[in-house]
Amino acid sequence: MKLVVAEKPSVAQSLAAVLGAKEKKDGYLEGGGWLVSWCVGHLVELAQPEAYGEQYAKWRYADLPILPAHWKYDVAKDKKKQLGVLRHLMEDKRVDAVVCATDAGREGELIFRLVYQQVGCSKPILRLWIISMEDAAIRDGFEHLRPGADYDLLYRAALCRAGADWLVGINATRLFSVLYGDTLNVGRVMTPTLRTP
Repeated sequence: MKLVVAEKPSVAQSLAAVLGAKEKKDGYLEGGGWLVSWCVGHLVELAQPEAYGEQYAKWRYADLPILPAHWKYDVAKDKKKQLGVLRHLMEDKRVDAVVCATDAGREGELIFRLVYQQVGCSKPILRLWIISMEDAAIRDGFEHLRPGADYDLLYRAALCRAGADWLVGINATRLFSVLYGDTLNVGRVMTPTLRTP
């Protein structure tokens, strides 16, 4: 049996309908030899600065820049239940492989891989890569699943982008907020796009 992990519930339901997984469970669907579940966007995210030291709870110029030697990750309280569901499913002895069915792209790859690592799964990864949610495209995608290793570089690129966003966002936001005495949100993409702060 294979476990399919989609990025959001609506996509999981569309995939499950094509696969014949019609039995609704708490946090997943089952049937036709498949388990189909979902993330709720980013279940696992980079930790806030306070995770690297109590001194970072306060915003001070003297503490900048914050440059973690090793990244830490957290799970939002409101998402812990779904992470628990995915952990239970990935540990299920019936499951012999996990299908990454998150969005086809860097961000989708990151969302899945961080969950996979957080729960300590070591089962083989297969990748569903589709750009259409039409039934025919879904069927074709499942007939041509690729090894997860084919997307390792995409995952690494996503890790780099997430780290860069964190470094710029945390450090620049704190720097400009401290300098100007008001909370000024600064981001790698947000600031040039919206011309902020």
